[in-house]
Amino acid sequence: DKVLKELIEPYELRAAKLREFLVDVKPSVLYDIVPLADPYGPSVTDPELCCIVVSEETRRGGEAVNKKRLENGLAALELFEIQLIKDPHHGQNEEEKISSSSLRQRLLGTLLRPPQENPTLPSRPYVIGLTGGTGSGKTSIARHLGQLGAFLIDADKLGHAVYLPGGPAYARVVTTFGAEILNEDGMINRKVLGAKVFGNQERLKSLTDIVWPEMARMVRKQIGEADAQGKAVCVLDAAVLLE
Repeated sequence: DKVLKELIEPYELRAAKLREFLVDVKPSVLYDIVPLADPYGPSVTDPELCCIVVSEETRRGGEAVNKKRLENGLAALELFEIQLIKDPHHGQNEEEKISSSSLRQRLLGTLLRPPQENPTLPSRPYVIGLTGGTGSGKTSIARHLGQLGAFLIDADKLGHAVYLPGGPAYARVVTTFGAEILNEDGMINRKVLGAKVFGNQERLKSLTDIVWPEMARMVRKQIGEADAQGKAVCVLDAAVLLE
């Protein structure tokens, strides 16, 4: 449930930065950096520990550690409370304290690494994949990129088109899932179809095996259209792009 957890640095890099910090602050300090596989880690099992550092907002966590230690027959730790440092540069929608969540939010809109050169790909149009869950802001970003001149491909619209009578997936979907998924006008009822595949991985895979390749073909056709229009950049807006 971390904010922008996709941008959290790998454990090895974070540990290396912590070691560098400890050396800078006091080289004589002895330390042991331990990865946590659960909320408590060694704090509830190590009899040699004497103290745990908490802040005002994490004191309850420290008290939970002591409760677990007592249950395990260990002595309670001294809770040493420190004040959190305020971030003088925090934004209106950011926390006042220095926060890794705020730092990750500031990374939005920055280039994390340069695009990789791939001689097998055409230089134009440059295709950008835009993905994310409901409410993540894809539509707003896509609209903004479109205003800047990008050619937009809306996978959701293609997903509807692929099911239409005469569409590339219509006949196979009806054959696979039966005529009961059709409305009186011959249109596929997406709700009825969804109920058939919901919670059934085998049926869902049967559906995606039919629909996704056809959508991919439609996307490639749209990219070709962008090229024909001389567009330099093409944006594919797709909620399940990675899947």
